[in-house]
Amino acid sequence: MTALKEYERLESGGLWRADAKAQRRDVVVSFGNATLVISDGAGRPLTHWSLAAVTRQNPGKRPAVFAPDMDTDETLEVEDTLMVDAIEKVRKTVARARPRKGKLRGLGTVALLGGLVALGVFWLPDAMRQQALNVVPLSKRMEIGAVLLSNLQNLTGPICRGDLGKDALARFQTRLLGRDMPGQIVVMPLGQETALPLPGGIIALDRALVERLDDPAIAAGFVLGANQSRSLQDPLFPILERAGFTNTMRLLATGDLPNEVLDSYASDLIGDQAPVLPENDLLPAFAAAQIPSSPFGAFRQAQGQPVMDLIVNDPMKDQDVIEIMSDGDWVSLQGICD
Repeated sequence: MTALKEYERLESGGLWRADAKAQRRDVVVSFGNATLVISDGAGRPLTHWSLAAVTRQNPGKRPAVFAPDMDTDETLEVEDTLMVDAIEKVRKTVARARPRKGKLRGLGTVALLGGLVALGVFWLPDAMRQQALNVVPLSKRMEIGAVLLSNLQNLTGPICRGDLGKDALARFQTRLLGRDMPGQIVVMPLGQETALPLPGGIIALDRALVERLDDPAIAAGFVLGANQSRSLQDPLFPILERAGFTNTMRLLATGDLPNEVLDSYASDLIGDQAPVLPENDLLPAFAAAQIPSSPFGAFRQAQGQPVMDLIVNDPMKDQDVIEIMSDGDWVSLQGICD
């Protein structure tokens, strides 16, 4: 979803705590496109919370205490009445937009299903899959991405959450993808040097790409490639292929996708090497982010990939490059798994 227009410039103060052991700190709270953005006093984002997942821990009390999801020690206290009301209104809007079990998502889906029954064309899985890709909202994609990420962690180990590293990762994400990107970048042990695009704007980055390398431009290249790949193939598409016709119908009708589908797909992700995008698709992403492509190209070339254009046609060649991140932030990010 998109934050309600009336609140898109709304900001307030708040007290944010990263975990149960951390000190509360003064922050600025504002709305992103599909996120609640928590920044420090200098305007540097500390974290992004999915609006679809935000929960309130003390209904009816002030200051209001919010959390990014049900199972976390991270909290945000907000005293400002207008901001509290705005967050609550957006939360309720998201809740109303979520599919309810046993009910069709809307008139468009009802008409589609009725037409399919009348015409007896349930053997058209491609049409159903395309319909699902067209109508599944961002809130449901975030939910699917979160479940898939949980299943990946069961196979690989947990997401890295070092405190300094989390702050550096938030700034890295903003530098590469902008302040309002829905979802998040997470660092985890994928077992292969890659970045995986998941539904809901999640990008899973292998920990080796930050721990073992000296240049953040290489990790940045993997993130840009994963993000750019969404324009070529919806991350939900291969999941629906794995789900099959019956489960795709179930997703359209009830909003549910069986966990065993996501569990099976998670196993596929761990076993498969992410495809490398064609260079003519990657170069515009580097140019838009003002990131040099030659370090990433040299790294991929050493792995045997034909990526000479990324080196020869670096869009930032002979230009002043905006720093990707400070040395201190890079060191902090390299220690996010400690």
